[in-house]
Amino acid sequence: MSRTRASVNGITEGVIWKQLLIFFFPILLGTFFQQLYNTVDAVIVGNFVGKEALAAVGGATGTLINLLVGFFTGLGSGATVIISQFYGADRSKQVSQAVHTAMALALVATVVFFFVGFFGTPTALRWMDTPDEILPHAITYMRTYFCGILFPLIYNIGSGVLRAVGDSRRPLYFLIICCMVNLVLDVVFVVILKMGVFGVALGTLISQAVSAVLVVLTLLHIPNACRLFFREIRFTIPILRSIILIGLPAGLQSVMYSLSNVIIQSSVNSFGTDVIAAWTAYGKIDGVYWMTINAFGLAITTFVGQNFGAQKFDRVKKSVKVCMGMAFLASVGISAVILAFGQYILKLFTSDPSVADIGMQIIHLLVPFYFTYVGVEVLSGTVRGAGDAFIPMIMTCLGVCVLRVAWIFIAVPLNRQISTVIVSYPITWIITSLLFFIYYIHGGWLRRRKARMGFSD
Repeated sequence: MSRTRASVNGITEGVIWKQLLIFFFPILLGTFFQQLYNTVDAVIVGNFVGKEALAAVGGATGTLINLLVGFFTGLGSGATVIISQFYGADRSKQVSQAVHTAMALALVATVVFFFVGFFGTPTALRWMDTPDEILPHAITYMRTYFCGILFPLIYNIGSGVLRAVGDSRRPLYFLIICCMVNLVLDVVFVVILKMGVFGVALGTLISQAVSAVLVVLTLLHIPNACRLFFREIRFTIPILRSIILIGLPAGLQSVMYSLSNVIIQSSVNSFGTDVIAAWTAYGKIDGVYWMTINAFGLAITTFVGQNFGAQKFDRVKKSVKVCMGMAFLASVGISAVILAFGQYILKLFTSDPSVADIGMQIIHLLVPFYFTYVGVEVLSGTVRGAGDAFIPMIMTCLGVCVLRVAWIFIAVPLNRQISTVIVSYPITWIITSLLFFIYYIHGGWLRRRKARMGFSD
């Protein structure tokens, strides 16, 4: 692989804001279709099965699935960073080793997650105080999902590999196809065949299988060092160590997020089915913002990774300023739209006026503070792209997770209302963003990473 090949995608060359947007928009549209595919499940279940089923497929189940899949996605981000750095540095052999090591990691994780998810589901749901009328639906959904856990893990690794070398378009195409398949299957299984929650879960499993097959077929034929060969899927220990050093903190951070969300979901569950359904419906609207801000985080991680590997450190710093500005503007714009049209969007998920009213209360408490999270996503993606993952994990876990859990156990019993639970989010966003700004400016992260890699100033 030549230097020309490494820079074909423009990440290490050209106008920064244009290249960021070229890379960002396919990621955004891809996550949009991923969110749409989850939203379709919620809309169809909420309207054709009932609010108990709606609460089951998006409340406790979503939180528990994110706990495991989010851990692996964080762990897999280590592979994305390593591959992007090797690709930017024009090191073909290491790129190939990282790809096959990442795939081996996905296969091992599949076995572990299946047993943990399938057999641990009833206990975990009961620990979360899931109401009795929701519990059977939730168990059915979770167990069906974990029967196909291989597919989202393979897709996440495969799409991460493609994004690491600047290809954010094909993961988008695969998600569009996946979304369309899921929509058709939801209609067939739930509306026509009346299969209820099991039908939604089965449709999700099949559609995820389609996306996994597509990404594997792409890697089998890609004409560069990322090409996949089944016979070469194995662990290369030095590469695995590097992936874990970068990815494990991100995975643990995701677990901490999910655990704090489990505790919050348990608190939400104690307010009854209407509040759970409203929280689930709001979560689908809220996903529009998170898919956007996460796309900025993914974009800056790969952008920094390749430029760091190419030793273009001024370009790293400039890209952060550009990405921060764009993410802030996007946050303000999305907030304005949700505040203006939230009441109409909620009607897509439920016709129950009580659920809709609670949903609007949640929107008014959270949406105006979206902009305060920008620093967390962009700056954590920046330092992770350079390979610095441990300290960002500590800051996020303390600033978001630990503080949020402490709020639930201390503040909520003093004023037992859903608003007290919800206000924990903006408080922790603000504090954690401030921590990241201080670390980015004064933490010496770039100097340490340059020294570790043997790069000169």
